Amino acid sequence: MQSHTDTNLVETENWDPSLDFIIKQMNGAPLNVHKLLAKHPKLLAAWWNFRNYSVEGGDLGRRCGELVILRVASYLKSWYEWSSHVDRSLKCGLELNEIKNVNKTLDQNNWNNKEFLLLSAVDQLIEKKHLDNDLYSDLRSYFSDKQIMDIVAIHGMYIILGCMINIWGLTLEEDIAMRLPESVTKAQFLT
Repeated sequence: MQSHTDTNLVETENWDPSLDFIIKQMNGAPLNVHKLLAKHPKLLAAWWNFRNYSVEGGDLGRRCGELVILRVASYLKSWYEWSSHVDRSLKCGLELNEIKNVNKTLDQNNWNNKEFLLLSAVDQLIEKKHLDNDLYSDLRSYFSDKQIMDIVAIHGMYIILGCMINIWGLTLEEDIAMRLPESVTKAQFLT
């Protein structure tokens, strides 16, 4: 995997003025991923509403949304995305052992049926690029069509983001790194 450094980040004083609304929404402190995307102001501006919708979990809610995001980060081996969302997941009520289970082979014994199906859907979307009829039918027992669309959309948004992060090799923000539990390490994540 080719990696580039954080020298590709655009500090906010050099952002295109069309992005001032993002700086304001981020209280003057956009994340490194936003500083990377600021190299392409039109893309960042177009992406922003989708980002905000996805990071809140859409109609899935925060817990299920975070499970989708974590599973995608695990598949892509995107440490930056994984660790950022470990922090977010803990804040929305996921337990550390649940988060660690997302980064393992999917085991039905570790999840309630709804969450097992959700994670299975992410796996199938990544591996097969669709949901088979049986899984779709099972998902319908727990999720509306709008929510299933959100599973697809949030997974897709984080595939895009994870690929960009992996290409440019972003460094995790220090304040996020400081909040991570000691057992959440890059080495542990990558094994």
